[in-house]
Amino acid sequence: MYRLFCGILLLIRVLCIGNSFSWDAVEQELVPLCAASGVEIEVHNLYYGGCSLEQHARFLLMDTAVYSHRVCTNAAPRTVVDTISLRRALTTGRYDFVSFQQASHDSGLRSTYEPWLSMLVDTVKSYQPDARLCWMQTWAYSRDAKHPAYPLYQSDQHVMWDSIRSCTRYVLARHLLVLVPCGTAVQLARSTPLGDTLCRDGYHLNYTYGRYTVACVWYEKLTGKNVRRNRYKNPQMTAKEAKWARKSAHKAVKMTKNALF
Repeated sequence: MYRLFCGILLLIRVLCIGNSFSWDAVEQELVPLCAASGVEIEVHNLYYGGCSLEQHARFLLMDTAVYSHRVCTNAAPRTVVDTISLRRALTTGRYDFVSFQQASHDSGLRSTYEPWLSMLVDTVKSYQPDARLCWMQTWAYSRDAKHPAYPLYQSDQHVMWDSIRSCTRYVLARHLLVLVPCGTAVQLARSTPLGDTLCRDGYHLNYTYGRYTVACVWYEKLTGKNVRRNRYKNPQMTAKEAKWARKSAHKAVKMTKNALF
């Protein structure tokens, strides 16, 4: 599955069927984290703002070319290549990992997941039979978020987070997906000295330790390496911010191996 030479990992190719939350998670900090440990990565993020599982599935059925195709590599940190359909993306390359995620506003509402996720999973399997399929767990909003969907969760971060955890269990019980526990890492980071400051607008992550935290989760899940030993940090972060972010990400990965979402 991976590109190997004498037991050395040469390249990881990732496709994210995403929205602005995958933009936060994989487009800024993941490549430099991988580069710092000698791992070459190629991330393809299919971005459509606010896209839910249902909308992804409908775009797939209609073969609609609506996704901004963003590619991030060690050589070119972020390039917007073109606008494509999901089917085209699945048929024009071979990926080691393909990830799914729910739109943040629907992330804690179980009724919004099926049959859409099953349709997406089955289609991806047919085009990418060797890829490991992943579930990117999204995060709860900040306590003071003004998102119009927040009242669905009583405008309460803990209610929203409990709902996301429940839906995570639901997804993993139905599908054999690799969990990328970004939401768990963000919630853990909120209990550190970073506090409830990881979001820039109440729901999207800030450009420093917010995005860095979830990229650290992706780094560990993709490479199997302990992110606490990674020397890279965003130059706008302090050493202590990087320490807490890495610690939260590592703990999230470790916890979720024991199904503590």
